[in-house]
Amino acid sequence: MEEMEEELKCPVCGSFYREPIILPCSHNLCQACARNILVQTPESESPQSRRASGSGVSDYDYLDLDKMSLYSEADSGYGSYGGFASAPTTPCQKSPNGVRVFPPAMPPPATHLSPALAPVPRNSCITCPQCHRSLILDDRGLRGFPKNRVLEGVIDRYQQSKAAALKCQLCEKAPKEATVMCEQCDVFYCDPCRLRCHPPRGPLAKHRLVPPAQGRVSRRLSPRKVSTCTDHELENHSMYCVQCKMPVCYQCLEEGKHSSHEVKALGAMWKLHKSQLSQALNGLSDRAKEAKEFLVQLRNMVQQIQENSVEFEACLVAQCDALIDALNRRKAQLLARVNKEHEHKLKVVRDQISHCTVKLRQTTGLMEYCLEVIKENDPSGFLQISDALIRRVHLTEDQWGKGTLTPRMTTDFDLSLDNSPLLQSIHQLDFVQMKVPATPILQLEECCTHNNSATLSWKQPPLSTVPAEGYILELDDGNGGQFREVYVGKETMCTVDGLHFNSTYNARIKAFNKTGVSQYSKTLVLQTSEVAWFAFDPGSAHSDIIFSNDNLTVTCSSYDDRVVLGKTGFSKGVHYWELTVDRYDNHPDPAFGVARIDVMKDVMLGKDDKAWAMYVDNNRSWFMHNNSHTNRTEGGITKGATIGVLLDLNRKTLTFFINDEQQGPIAFENVEGLFFPAVSLNRNVQVTLHTGLPVPDFYSSRASIA
Repeated sequence: MEEMEEELKCPVCGSFYREPIILPCSHNLCQACARNILVQTPESESPQSRRASGSGVSDYDYLDLDKMSLYSEADSGYGSYGGFASAPTTPCQKSPNGVRVFPPAMPPPATHLSPALAPVPRNSCITCPQCHRSLILDDRGLRGFPKNRVLEGVIDRYQQSKAAALKCQLCEKAPKEATVMCEQCDVFYCDPCRLRCHPPRGPLAKHRLVPPAQGRVSRRLSPRKVSTCTDHELENHSMYCVQCKMPVCYQCLEEGKHSSHEVKALGAMWKLHKSQLSQALNGLSDRAKEAKEFLVQLRNMVQQIQENSVEFEACLVAQCDALIDALNRRKAQLLARVNKEHEHKLKVVRDQISHCTVKLRQTTGLMEYCLEVIKENDPSGFLQISDALIRRVHLTEDQWGKGTLTPRMTTDFDLSLDNSPLLQSIHQLDFVQMKVPATPILQLEECCTHNNSATLSWKQPPLSTVPAEGYILELDDGNGGQFREVYVGKETMCTVDGLHFNSTYNARIKAFNKTGVSQYSKTLVLQTSEVAWFAFDPGSAHSDIIFSNDNLTVTCSSYDDRVVLGKTGFSKGVHYWELTVDRYDNHPDPAFGVARIDVMKDVMLGKDDKAWAMYVDNNRSWFMHNNSHTNRTEGGITKGATIGVLLDLNRKTLTFFINDEQQGPIAFENVEGLFFPAVSLNRNVQVTLHTGLPVPDFYSSRASIA
């Protein structure tokens, strides 16, 4: 009904209609709002003056030709004509609904009369704020418009349906909540006001008191005021004028205003129009249903377009990144070649520098030695070595003359990168239309199930030439229901977790690229495990929990209770697991049960509304959920004790056992959703988890009998 609220609000004040009247254009206005938007027209624009003068032109603006006047000569009393001038254009404001609201030409005179009875200015004009049609009022003013009793009734029912608890009508200050309603007095009472104002004695003892809700209903069903004729206020409507399409009284027929018109019984026309409205609503309802489905389709298209755009952009970025990576790799290879050439040139030049340096040192030494020999004054001694020195000097000179002073390496790099083909390819890089990829093939030898998980593997056909950009894996719900997407990506293997135990699933795969999607592969049937094998989950546990024995044994480093969950969640079927107490010191009270994934990890299990647990010490046990303790039961635990947890999601129950004996009644009922095995303990307790256990025989036989 909330969508109907705008239909019940006045276009002028934006609030629910109060005493609504019906304009000739079929729109509604509050009676007070209608008076507020009246505009007084000049004397020359009145129908009487126009008829007297015969003038058809006015200095004032006209609206379109669809203008209405209560001075129409039609038998209905009003109609749509183009012969009367509209109200002069005035500045307008906007109502809360966004339609135009014309302010009054002058403030209304002070009066103690109701809006309907107060006199209106002569030659007043009113403009509908919704369709902007203008009409001039006759001497009856706003009383000439019929009141919309039906709209009042709809608003009353709507407000009553939205109202809070009914209040006492006789409390002087803060009204208290009503406890009864007197059908005869039509008053709601609280207990103190009922005892004070409506004692059960005397004539009041025969009054019938009912609960407030029943009284509200009786008020709704009580007959409403019968609408009266707008021309004869003391007469009720009794007939319906077919030509004027309005209810009339018998005086309207006798006075001749509607005497020549076809009239029918009011009740018959009421039923006929109700039937016509219902038939019209059926067609409109079908259109509304189609529109809703179409909107869902469009919203899905928007989402799909956004997803496809993101995916396409990601694919484009990945492809461009791959090109950039390939270019960077080639760049590194070319730089390596340049560096190699660089090192080679440097080595050759440095070797030549080293060789020339040694040679120059030897030459300089020989030259200095020869100069010192020339300084000797002993001819015979000089001649003994002069021939040898002369030969050495000539030999050294010859060694310098054989290209020794020519560089063995040039400084230029004889390399030129030919990048024009690559640049041309980059400029030619564009999108191309491809064909739909071929249907993938499931590799049955690599598909398997474990616990409530399923692993599937697939590949493209060997002769497929159209590449696939990704794959869509779909599974049904395990009950032969509709398929749903569980994986979308480029990998050719996927593991789906969180399936139901002991259930049969159907799986299929399809490939996609920019052009579209392929056909589905053949359907693969998968069977999950009958019983669950699992361990504790270090990833979701409190940091004080200590794991051992392949995460099957846990204890705690803190004196406070800490929570640890199992790795596997259950949402269907019957599941049973046990925990043995390996260490139990100083009589702590560990808790065992099930929990949601977001349970609090730093308090005892069952303290919040995300866990259902049994906590137990050495003498007794309690069940706890949302910090509510129930069903104290004698019998505790010691070292070596075994605690069994039976979660029956078919019957929606949780039951606990100690040493193969049921501990108390059924602990919790109406448990629904996804649950994880859970334990809370402190440093004085160590437990070991045992899974893969069948349901106890006595419970299976009991369940089959039930």
